Amino acid sequence: MQFSLGNAGRYSARLWRRVRRHPLARIGPGLITGVADDDPGGIATYSQAGARFGFELLWTMPFAYPLMAAVQTVCATIGRVTGKGLAANIRSQFPPGVLYFTVALLVIANTLNIAADVAAMGEVGALISGYDRHWMTALFVVVSILLQVFLPYHRYVNFLKWLTLSLLAYAGVLFTVEVPWRQVLVSSFWPRFELTPDAAAMVVGILGTTISPYLFFWQASEEVEDLGRRANVRPLLEAPEQAAHELRRIRWDTWSGMFYSNLTAWFVMLATAVTLHAAGITEINTAAEAAGALRPLAGDFAFLLFACGIIGVGLIGVPVLAGAAGYASAEAFGWSWGLEKSVSEAPAFYAVIAGSVLVGLGAQYLPIPPLKALFWSAVVNGVVAVPLMVVILLLAARKTVMGAFVASRGILCLGWLATAIMATAAGVMLATLLG
Repeated sequence: MQFSLGNAGRYSARLWRRVRRHPLARIGPGLITGVADDDPGGIATYSQAGARFGFELLWTMPFAYPLMAAVQTVCATIGRVTGKGLAANIRSQFPPGVLYFTVALLVIANTLNIAADVAAMGEVGALISGYDRHWMTALFVVVSILLQVFLPYHRYVNFLKWLTLSLLAYAGVLFTVEVPWRQVLVSSFWPRFELTPDAAAMVVGILGTTISPYLFFWQASEEVEDLGRRANVRPLLEAPEQAAHELRRIRWDTWSGMFYSNLTAWFVMLATAVTLHAAGITEINTAAEAAGALRPLAGDFAFLLFACGIIGVGLIGVPVLAGAAGYASAEAFGWSWGLEKSVSEAPAFYAVIAGSVLVGLGAQYLPIPPLKALFWSAVVNGVVAVPLMVVILLLAARKTVMGAFVASRGILCLGWLATAIMATAAGVMLATLLG
């Protein structure tokens, strides 16, 4: 008996060591980036798609997944290889005009996104608590700023990881309703929809929401942040012997994080399709409207799951949006930056973070309908993404930047395909806007 127990103990110890060494044991930047993509503005877009078109656009998530994951893998690899974020690499390789133009558009797009997100969080908070939505919005803004400014990165990032569980709420909604799974699976992998102007605009909105510029800057800079807090770990250009393990970790982290993100978006579309669309409710302007409309159809529990999910992802999405603006601005102008640094060590970096969130808070008092604010943020994101993706892919293919770690041909092909699709999407958006 002792021999058997001893063998079992040794086997358990070996298994635990293997689990700890597996790349998924160190998930972080990729997972948080993926969840941040499902911010309240994104939830609103996916809810609109499900409510208006039912199952017809479920295929957009499997379609977008490899494109999104490829671009994010490139961004993370650039940060890990060079030890610098995207803005610093752009600054070293391109004329100043390219850098300042992309950073300015990024900050504008992020501020619009923050405005839409905090407004949605305030509306949902008001639905749950009964308090005024403006007070609830201000509360969430204050919490977000305090967490980013005063909590060190190594603690803050663990808080964000736990918040990623909030996305499970959207899967939970599906347990409260009946789902025709065979029809759902066919619609997810065999596109069948009428290419009307409304459907085309919605596909464009989904792609623009899923592949967003702020995610590029955030994940690259988080890899750099991660370098600073791990002993004996250096940029791969300085320590190529670490490449095999680190690049494998990035692939696992990013592809799993983007899978979680896209699966959640698929759940949101499906949940609103089997509830709102099935009941004839096809016009949803905000994520809060989607949550509120679920209550009489699927019950209080489904409403609470959906609503709490919006607040949870908002508490991730808003800091990521503000943090991406801070990273890009600080690297563009050569400021000290990093969430591990104190306010006194990186004042300008934190000023951009706090300022973008406060401007987003102030924007909710302007006479701009939430749907219009969401639309404009999607337009700016779609326009900014295309030239930025071109720059990122050029960086990833340059030996002067990446050394021996230039991106593989397969990843670059997926990246350029994503860029071409996003360029087409941006063109459609602009044509719709100008027409």
